[in-house]
Amino acid sequence: MAKENKSFVKEITPQSEDFSRWYLDVIQKADWMDYAPVRGCIVFKPDAYEIWERCQQELDREFKRTGHRNAYFPLFIPESFFEKEKEHVEGFNPELPWVTEAGGDILEERLAVRPTSETMFGHMYAQWIQSYRDLPVLLNQWANVVRWEKRTLPFLRTSEFLWQEGHTAHATEDEARAETMQMLEIYANFVESFLAIPVIRGQKTPSEKFAGAVDTYSLESLMKDGKALQTATSHYLGQNFAKGFDIQYLDKDNQRKYVYTTSWGITTRLLGAIVMVHGDDRGLVIPPKVAPTQVVVIPIGPAKTRETVVPAAEQIVASLQSSGVRVNIDARDDVSPGWKFNEYEMRGIPIRIEIGPRDLESGQAILVRRDTGEKLPVPLTQVGETVNKLLATIQADMFQAAKNRLHEHSYVADDLAALVSYIQNERGLVLAGWCGDDACERAVKDACSATSRNIPFDPPAQPKHCVTCGKPAQYAVWFAKAY
Repeated sequence: MAKENKSFVKEITPQSEDFSRWYLDVIQKADWMDYAPVRGCIVFKPDAYEIWERCQQELDREFKRTGHRNAYFPLFIPESFFEKEKEHVEGFNPELPWVTEAGGDILEERLAVRPTSETMFGHMYAQWIQSYRDLPVLLNQWANVVRWEKRTLPFLRTSEFLWQEGHTAHATEDEARAETMQMLEIYANFVESFLAIPVIRGQKTPSEKFAGAVDTYSLESLMKDGKALQTATSHYLGQNFAKGFDIQYLDKDNQRKYVYTTSWGITTRLLGAIVMVHGDDRGLVIPPKVAPTQVVVIPIGPAKTRETVVPAAEQIVASLQSSGVRVNIDARDDVSPGWKFNEYEMRGIPIRIEIGPRDLESGQAILVRRDTGEKLPVPLTQVGETVNKLLATIQADMFQAAKNRLHEHSYVADDLAALVSYIQNERGLVLAGWCGDDACERAVKDACSATSRNIPFDPPAQPKHCVTCGKPAQYAVWFAKAY
């Protein structure tokens, strides 16, 4: 059994050899997921789901702090709802699964399995909102959605995934736009401070915006293979859905007006981002704030010393638990300490504490950082204090390391040849000028399969000419290959 386990923790494809294979190896061997019998669907195993729960808890506090409340809307959406916003249905129609029969009877109207809920919220808001006194409406739901993807990848792109979707209604455009930007900033602070992933804030180009939105804003992050990943979006919907669903209210002057709406969301693709931003050839590296287990204590030494070493290890565990640290002990005697070290490195636990008979004699324990591999001898009387400080340090250092990688793999291109060269040879994000013509944006994709990620709010440079046609640039745009 121990021999099988030893091979289990070592069989990870190196990132440099095949990043996609490495990713699949890690999430399976770290016991995060398993494939479900339905194509494109996965089972979230406890460690992965607990990370999602921690994301939920952190974001839910922020949503409630800013006045939002949670609700739940139906999974099934009548087909007629999608016809009320033409751009919306065109954007989602290829991915929609339909229910056509139930209880042995053919349904009078097909029901879509929820791909997103703007239409359902719009229908209900039209009934609930009558007066300016009813506004704003600030609702969020934690739910699952289904989009029948042709190509799937666990956590990043699956037929069914988990998310939250906020939907708000406002009396004025200014209020709705302020809401859109507020939520984008909440997401940015969460992804950076909680997941230790740096983000680029910006606006999507018209061809990349959400179907039915006036403006879409996104957070883009860089994975270790040089591809970008959209980590959050916030949409200003204007009055598109309000007019489609007749969401009107009486203002203070007794005039009927359409509301302005927003929607915004993050998904379980954040779990994939954690893996691909922080992981290495030994496996996962999990930020302490989100780690299900922050510390694992491993007693070591010959069997005859267990009677003294194991109680000392248990004392460390009890002390750390009392200070709020999520800590486990592995005192099994049927696998070697070396196998345990490999296993917990592979699972990405931020700190490993080793304690053996020699350590007891010296009155110390050895703390090992997962992110750097650094070993720190610490007096037993200072283990609790040191662990708490070290967890904060690891969190900050992981963010800084990811931020450095983002900077090192961000480039500026003056022409299409340079952009293509960066995408193909350097792998990363390329900032380039764009005239605003969709044809020029498509030309970049045709040349190197890179897509526009967003128009950054604070670009590091201001290219003067369009990377494709050479005309004066209206925007600075980040391009990259993306998940």
